[in-house]
Amino acid sequence: MTSSDTPPVPWRLPSGVHETVRPGCALLRLETTESRKGVLDGAWWPRSRDIGAELPALLSALVAHLGPVSRVGLDAAVWEGLPTRIVVDDHVVHIDSFPVGDDTVLITRGDRDIFSLLVVPPDAAPDAARAAMAQAVWVDNVSDAEQILIDTGSGRGPVG
Repeated sequence: MTSSDTPPVPWRLPSGVHETVRPGCALLRLETTESRKGVLDGAWWPRSRDIGAELPALLSALVAHLGPVSRVGLDAAVWEGLPTRIVVDDHVVHIDSFPVGDDTVLITRGDRDIFSLLVVPPDAAPDAARAAMAQAVWVDNVSDAEQILIDTGSGRGPVG
């Protein structure tokens, strides 16, 4: 039971997407900054912590839906080989290091339109990862990335 004594809601993705989510996938709920209701705008399940290998595919997918991305904010302490910039579709994307933790990536489109994505650990169990990604893209989600990973068993969770 949760702290409010209500049973957990089974987080399901829309028609058929649940079965296709796998490491290397991103799920997005794309809305403009002013109308966002949930805490997160999407989720990403990288295959590894090698950002040079993982980030290009994520950025290519985002650019296809968002248009040019100007910045990415990641925590340098949890990613291997964090570059200062990367080129995606002939456009330079700056990589900034922020202490956001290993569960979040910030994507900036333009100057101020920031999208926050849950990062599912690469070694998460598939069912837990799918549940975390589904919760992250739910419009009314009020849980932050860390809490979603704890609630779904996708992350490390509290010790004890």
